[in-house]
Amino acid sequence: MPFSHHSHSGQFCAHAENTLEEVVQQVISKGFRVLALTEHIYRPEEDFYPEEQGVYTAASLKERFSDYVVEACRLQHLYSSKIQIIIGFEAEWIRPSSEDDIRDVLSQYAGTIQMFLGSVHHVLGCPIDFDREKYEQAREKAGGTDEQLFLHYFTEMNVMLRALNPPVVGHFDLIRLKSDSPNTQFEGMEAVWERIRDNLEYIASYGGILELNSAALRKGLAEPYPCMAVCQHFLSLGGRFTISDDSHGIAQVGTHYNRLLEFIQRVGIKEIWYADPTKERQYDTRFCGFSSIAVRDLERDPIWSAP
Repeated sequence: MPFSHHSHSGQFCAHAENTLEEVVQQVISKGFRVLALTEHIYRPEEDFYPEEQGVYTAASLKERFSDYVVEACRLQHLYSSKIQIIIGFEAEWIRPSSEDDIRDVLSQYAGTIQMFLGSVHHVLGCPIDFDREKYEQAREKAGGTDEQLFLHYFTEMNVMLRALNPPVVGHFDLIRLKSDSPNTQFEGMEAVWERIRDNLEYIASYGGILELNSAALRKGLAEPYPCMAVCQHFLSLGGRFTISDDSHGIAQVGTHYNRLLEFIQRVGIKEIWYADPTKERQYDTRFCGFSSIAVRDLERDPIWSAP
């Protein structure tokens, strides 16, 4: 029973490809049973990415998100006999004022939004996964070292977590991607590890689910997000995990899921959770609940033999 709780399309994301319906059709053809649609919410113009500048305005990004919700509802109904589509979004947490836009989305689309991803793509206002140049700008603002930037990243994440209690936490250690040591396990970084532990303990305390994201493997990292050390600590807390491909078009649907399963087995994770609208969410009934499947049952699915 493969699934993904993180996806994007070129129709609603400037750095992705294909229409949302094409993505859904590809996911169905791969044999997925659950797909969460998680397009990014809108941002102020000061936080536009280069491909958005001069193309969109703050108002048009907001309109695009509205169009996304309409299309997501259409596809959810159209393909209901073939796949369980979950309508969600990826929160754009850049600074504390980002909470206003996120709360606005949750209020405006109450009853339609079934879950969302809490994630951080910016530190000190700078994108940290867009390209190396912007990562270095963020690092300089943080004090000049990867370790200092890591600490700022997990500190800003802590603020996001406590403000939002996101049902799913996306690519927890994305900050590794453009660093000098992208395969780091945060060795010897005591202050960073203290913040990592704080974040994981808080996620576990409210019942949040940590995403195992195969996009890191697609981008050349040795392990998915989060890395082994982070996963082992979260597992020791009784934390729950789900899986995602973070696809940005049909070519990326389910990529490296075979390696993701191998990683899950090495960590020792025994069950994986997936969005289930028939289950009521315990800590926040605005969102759908989650059910679990044993890894020993999940691994029987033929999708794991795909590249």
